[in-house]
Amino acid sequence: MRGILTIFRKEMEDHFSSTRFLIISAVIVMVGVIVTSMVGMAIQEELKGMVKPTLIFLLLFTSTGKLFSFVQFIGFFGPLIGIILGFDAINRERISRTLSKLVSQPIYRDSIINAKFLTGVTITAIILVAIILLISGLGIKLIGVVPGAEEVGRLLIYLIVTLLYISFWLGISILFSVIFKSTATSALASLAVWIFFSFFVGLGAGFVSDAIAPVNQTSAGVDAESIMRNVKVQRIISLFSPMTLYGDATGMILDPMRKTTSALVLMGPLERLSISRFQNPLPLVESLYITLPHIVSLAAITILCFGICYLVFMKQEVRAV
Repeated sequence: MRGILTIFRKEMEDHFSSTRFLIISAVIVMVGVIVTSMVGMAIQEELKGMVKPTLIFLLLFTSTGKLFSFVQFIGFFGPLIGIILGFDAINRERISRTLSKLVSQPIYRDSIINAKFLTGVTITAIILVAIILLISGLGIKLIGVVPGAEEVGRLLIYLIVTLLYISFWLGISILFSVIFKSTATSALASLAVWIFFSFFVGLGAGFVSDAIAPVNQTSAGVDAESIMRNVKVQRIISLFSPMTLYGDATGMILDPMRKTTSALVLMGPLERLSISRFQNPLPLVESLYITLPHIVSLAAITILCFGICYLVFMKQEVRAV
């Protein structure tokens, strides 16, 4: 434990004194302030002279405004935080000839990889907490609404899910820094995985679903059953992407009016007659219950990724490097 704390303090000092940390923080703060200001002023104009509805505070994070929402920004660019923090975690020590010196100290070898990952998670948590508090304070000033207990609870769960999501990409980048000796190669490999899951999984899901379950055209129009099969296949394939898991989970948590993670819901006459029963927002517990499989999946792939990274690092010979 002493070795982990020693390396952890050293890594934290390196991050806080690095230009990399300052740039990441400045970019996220700048985007968060701009998006929140635009959304907050739009909400302020729409609610002028009206009674403020409940759970409106969450719109600061989910409303797209003229550009994109803060949640969408983190979902797409959040992986870059983990990649930037971890792509040179191990091979930087190799290049500077300090890894063998660390291993020769009276500390366990796994303390090195554990402390590296823990430092990245801590830095990510600090950035996320700071920007969420900044957006909340700015939102309170703009729209004049103080978040309630349920809204605070939803934001806390959102923070945990986002931390799991970025930690997965942190584990990916550290894994590549263990495998590759060059920092440039590990950075490019991490970016390639990010691009693959960001763009090609979605495109591939559409092509595969059209090939496996094509939409049938009939004389009466499009066959509803074929549409559902097509969407189901596309949905299953897209769930292999961490971005889809994260988007569905955070969408349900921060949007109480959302009742399902499915993008397409076909209703019959009876469902349409009874839809009025579901106009009220879902309680936090029910939203959490719906998103629990997505959150567990994010946690599982994060632990799996770091576990692989841990095993690869422990089996490498580092004393002769």
